[in-house]
Amino acid sequence: MHADRYSRMVAWLKVTLPLVALGMLSTLFLISRAVDPPSTIPFADSEVQERLTNQQVTGPYYTSMSANGDQIAVIAETMTGPTGVGGTNKGKNVDIEMKMASGTNITAYGNDALLDIANDLSRLTGDVRITTSTGYVLLSDELLMRMSAMDVTSPGAVSATTPLGDLQAGAMRFFVPEGKEDGQWVFTNGVKLVHTPDKTKE
Repeated sequence: MHADRYSRMVAWLKVTLPLVALGMLSTLFLISRAVDPPSTIPFADSEVQERLTNQQVTGPYYTSMSANGDQIAVIAETMTGPTGVGGTNKGKNVDIEMKMASGTNITAYGNDALLDIANDLSRLTGDVRITTSTGYVLLSDELLMRMSAMDVTSPGAVSATTPLGDLQAGAMRFFVPEGKEDGQWVFTNGVKLVHTPDKTKE
């Protein structure tokens, strides 16, 4: 009696288990067909095309050294090569960090940047801000840089907070004279300085 029940149970399971398995596979197949593959891609078609065309790199970090031994690092949110074969690179939210041989640290930031490595020219635009370890904070609309020689120029108006006080000028240049380690700040075109005495001294 028990043997007959066992035999019937085994025969029933041999039929039902494959059917259950087939039903589960069918359900998975239907679910997989219901998923829209393009919707799983994290980038829109236009963004993918732009990345492929412009060779966009996210979070690049480049380092180099000037002729005077100054260390330079370029950090960007994104960087693209418009032609796809080198030339001028476009950057977004770019920081250029300069650790000079003299010990001074300078950081320049711009919303946008054009980096022409072949011609040794970098251009920062859009809320340009320069900060130094010596107490300078400068604001400008545009900054031109020759990093191989550590030569930085603001061709337009610049406002600055300096150790001597608040300063405004029509143009600015920072450079390292040949054979020297210390850089020089040169402000021109209608310089105005509001001197702030050192309050720590009596």
